Amino acid sequence: MTEPAKPLDIFWFIPVTGDGSYLGTDAGNRSADFPYLKQIAQAADQLGFGGVLIPVGSHCEDPWIVAAALAPHTERLKFLAALRPGLATPTHWARQAAAIDRISNGRFLINLVAGGDAKELAGDGIFLSHDERYAHAAEFLTIFRRLLANETVDFEGRFQKVRGARLLFPPVQHPLPVWFGGSSDPAHELAAAQTDVYLTWGEPIEQARQKIEDVRARARAKGREVRFGLRMHLIVRETEEEAWSVAERLISNVSDAAIAAAHSKLAESDSVGQRRMTALQRGRSREALEIAPNLWAGIGLVRRGAGTALVGDPKTVAARLREYQALGVETIIASGYPHLEEAYKVAELLFPELGTGARRGLSHGSPPGEYGVGAYKPKIAAE
Repeated sequence: MTEPAKPLDIFWFIPVTGDGSYLGTDAGNRSADFPYLKQIAQAADQLGFGGVLIPVGSHCEDPWIVAAALAPHTERLKFLAALRPGLATPTHWARQAAAIDRISNGRFLINLVAGGDAKELAGDGIFLSHDERYAHAAEFLTIFRRLLANETVDFEGRFQKVRGARLLFPPVQHPLPVWFGGSSDPAHELAAAQTDVYLTWGEPIEQARQKIEDVRARARAKGREVRFGLRMHLIVRETEEEAWSVAERLISNVSDAAIAAAHSKLAESDSVGQRRMTALQRGRSREALEIAPNLWAGIGLVRRGAGTALVGDPKTVAARLREYQALGVETIIASGYPHLEEAYKVAELLFPELGTGARRGLSHGSPPGEYGVGAYKPKIAAE
């Protein structure tokens, strides 16, 4: 008898750049104000998502400030906040990480992001080449993880130097998990050597397999095991036709000029992962963006970073996610536009198929359905 698949851990996304019903337009735009972000976090918490990802960048509200602000308004939700190591010293980041982990009672996670936009990095005072950023990140993590392990650290490397560094207020979690994503050789080496969870964007299954197997082999060569996660968007509806209609509507206001401008901007990136995402759309028309069964590259027309979505009915999307799970993926970091409503769609339609993230029960005795009508069964008098 085949054992049932282990439930996937499903995370959601906090859109600290803003949100909306359409891509590439101001129509239906929602600003990233705190009351709205709080609604999304509380919905994700109530619906049973395991955590939320909060990205980093000059176009984002600060992810660590947002995580610290949202933590007291939630109960179970974990906060995977992006960390760009060049913005401060590892000692400073370790103090903040420990503080947020205590504030949230052990619900803080770290997503290390080396960065791929040279202009943006220059604005933050970071002037390192692609490979230098990963060498810098490796030294950063060496100090950062030792501090969080309650060590007193002396370290002198090419990029980092500390003497007698200490963390007097430790985190709740031991160790405090570090997540990381990257598609280049230096990124895979860093993931294998020092991180706990390796994240890949939603590439076709064979491409994802190659990346995961490479990181797994490198880690095992170092006597380590790494867990795996998948970052992608989800468009789930009751039928395939409805799901694809929603996908097409999402990019219905995107102009050719907007796509050209976005691709011009993305071409400036030295991120290998971004180049792989962009290549998935190359030479394709808007009507031919299904790059693998149910895997749609339409979001990447104007969005940097994760640019693919699984589109379909609940059973089909669940089956596609199980294909990634078979590679070793344990966590799906999902998102959808707009994020508040789509959190409910994913939880209500997809969670039952995955056996994960069950919603909390009703807080009252009324049966489901409008005024209880949905559960009403009239009694038939005996003749």
